[in-house]
Amino acid sequence: MMEQKYRITGMSCAACSASIERVTRKLEGVIESEVNLTTETMRIVYNENLLGEEQIVAKVNKAGFGCEKLEQDESGDNVNKGVESIPEPELRVSDCLLKENSSVVQPTISKRQEKRKKEQEEAWKILKMKRQKLIVTMIFAVLLLYVSMGHMLPIALSVPDIMSMQTYPVNFALTQLLLTIPVLVLNYELFVSGVKSLKNLHPNMNALVTIGCVTSFVYSLAITYLISVDSHHVHELYYESSAVVVAFVSLGKYLESNNKEKTKGAIYELMSLVPDVACKVDANDVVTEVLLEQVRIGDLLLVKPGSKVPIDGVVVKGESGVDESMLTGESVPVHKVVGDVVIGGSVNQNGAFYMEVTKIGEDTTLSKIIHFVEEAQGKKAPISKIADRVAGMFVPTVIVIAFIAAGAWALLGYPSAFVLKIFTAVLVIACPCALGLATPTAIMVGTGLGARNGILVRSGEALEQIHKVTAIVLDKTGTITKGEPEVVDIVLRDKEKRMEVMRLAAMVEKVSAHPLAQAVVNCYEAEFGEIKGAVSDFESVSGKGICAKVTDTSLSATINECNAGDSCGVINSDGLSKIYEVCIGNEMLMRNCNVDLTLWKEECEKAEQTGATLLYVAKDGTLQGIILVADAVKSTSKDAVAVLKEKGLKVYMITGDRENAAKDIANQVGIDNVFAGVLPEQKAGYIKELQDGGELVMMVGDGINDAPALAQADVGCAIGNGSDIALESGDIVLMKSDLQDVGKAINLSKMTICNVKQNLFWAFCYNVIGIPIAAGALYPFTGQLLSPHFAGLAMALSSVCVVSNALRLRGKKL
Repeated sequence: MMEQKYRITGMSCAACSASIERVTRKLEGVIESEVNLTTETMRIVYNENLLGEEQIVAKVNKAGFGCEKLEQDESGDNVNKGVESIPEPELRVSDCLLKENSSVVQPTISKRQEKRKKEQEEAWKILKMKRQKLIVTMIFAVLLLYVSMGHMLPIALSVPDIMSMQTYPVNFALTQLLLTIPVLVLNYELFVSGVKSLKNLHPNMNALVTIGCVTSFVYSLAITYLISVDSHHVHELYYESSAVVVAFVSLGKYLESNNKEKTKGAIYELMSLVPDVACKVDANDVVTEVLLEQVRIGDLLLVKPGSKVPIDGVVVKGESGVDESMLTGESVPVHKVVGDVVIGGSVNQNGAFYMEVTKIGEDTTLSKIIHFVEEAQGKKAPISKIADRVAGMFVPTVIVIAFIAAGAWALLGYPSAFVLKIFTAVLVIACPCALGLATPTAIMVGTGLGARNGILVRSGEALEQIHKVTAIVLDKTGTITKGEPEVVDIVLRDKEKRMEVMRLAAMVEKVSAHPLAQAVVNCYEAEFGEIKGAVSDFESVSGKGICAKVTDTSLSATINECNAGDSCGVINSDGLSKIYEVCIGNEMLMRNCNVDLTLWKEECEKAEQTGATLLYVAKDGTLQGIILVADAVKSTSKDAVAVLKEKGLKVYMITGDRENAAKDIANQVGIDNVFAGVLPEQKAGYIKELQDGGELVMMVGDGINDAPALAQADVGCAIGNGSDIALESGDIVLMKSDLQDVGKAINLSKMTICNVKQNLFWAFCYNVIGIPIAAGALYPFTGQLLSPHFAGLAMALSSVCVVSNALRLRGKKL
């Protein structure tokens, strides 16, 4: 199967997109075809053995529309270049800050930035041309209204006697004709599109306007000739119906195009985050400004204060606060030190640092975010299917209604001018555009709002599904918890020995790379500072712990501790040194080392009930204390679970940990339902059980072992700091790794779908009410008909209202 996207040109309304979908779905080998009116793209899935790209393009072209295959971003074609070692030159920020003191290559714009700027410039250039044409069109339309209807106002507007309908009726008619022609000529594209759609038997909104306006214009031309014979026909002119309708349609199209460009703001904002250049450092510590597309994996870059991080990498020297708000929604700058990951597009604050490039092209975080948002905006939500079906048969139905209404009034004996007014008003007031724009505009703005808040939604279908979930299943490690073990408590007989016990443990654990060992080291350094002392005879016992000889150089090893059996008394500059035999590990290691734990039985039992991992610390065969290490709960997890419960959702936790540890974490955050001791391959099975029980399930996880469960769930939610496999399996991605964003994602879904429903309601009601009124349904009761130019104004405003309503989402808070 092949999935491909195409750029479609020449569409004017939902009838156009529906007709393209209809003709492409008839092609042999096509499995799925979706056309997005807002983004002007077509996504088609087909069997490449039965169908080729040329056939698809030819079919769309035959239907009267332009079709061009969308290629992948050229920035993804960079070749990765490995570097064995990265030099650490002296930090010379002046090399980049003071350009006059360094050899700087003056850059040209990068291909990706050039492409983005060209798209924006072209879009705004087209809008500018539309605005200029609109201004001229409106000037002629207003003059035409002044001449044709000024005398009907309560305070009659006079015209020169030479154009007076009473004195010179022919001049009166010819003046209107001369004012109408520029309006029709300036907007000839509308008529070309309408005629082409009729010719291809795929009538669109422009076809309706074309039929109505041309009919009024031709009728008025005939009346102009008749006026020369009989001046009484002067009251039957309808030039303003054709010209003013076109003017209002042009106004609506301009406002619609302007607002549609605004809905693409999220993509433009994300793409604008990438700088054009980067400060590259060579082996001789020379800083050169180079194009971003020339940067390769392994290159060393200097990021100066106040500049943007050019691309993804790791800090290798220096430190600074980095503002990642545009990517993650996190308003507080994140402090970055050596070893921390930095994301391209984030803004460096007040420090300078060196970074090693780790990702380029399509692999960067920003590129993935942009791809995510574009993918979401290009896919339709299921809620749009009804509107799409209606739009597909809308225009032919309206044409039939217009002929029936006009014919009915003609049979009732009404004059031709009356019948023409009915016919034109019905054609002009009908608006399939509002139906076609109702869903995609709201989806575009909604996904953009999510992206600005660090919530990426993969598709319109997922966005619609999120707020429907009834159960949330949360993975424990890395989702509810931080995913990094840390010391949560220390059990001691003598509280004053805390520093000594932690120091002995830290000295031994410092030589180990185990995550639990790192947790002990981090705890000591954070609380007491630098670890002093030497370690020898290091022995790691697999699955049990570590034993080593420790030379303690701290002042706590006093002379009073020395006795005849001790190896001490070696004086050095730090004080009195003493050598201990230290073991740190689990209960089995203590037994192997003949450490008696019976004296600590009560403390051991209480510690085991916490669910934490217990590290026993023994010195010279005697237990000194117990260090409790656990994967600590994130500070926001408890509040996040409470919010989900307030929404009436059932919250579950799933983990491979033993039951005691799982229940302890669950109790801390307020989760009542726990699946413990679950193997990775079993997680999807538990999701399936909940679904079989009638639940609509969202799975939230971050690891490789969560990928099957994320795929099985109705909505898969991947935590942003997780593995690439988890991110690819998720329907939504939380960039901040904050569970509170699950609740925000549900709010986003509710607001967006509510907006879609509002748009669809307006679009359907407008047409259901407007068309009968235009057909003269109220005439028997009011004696008034809807004028065609007011019908045109209503039609233009209907689309503008839909797009403007969608744009309201941009200012919402999640």
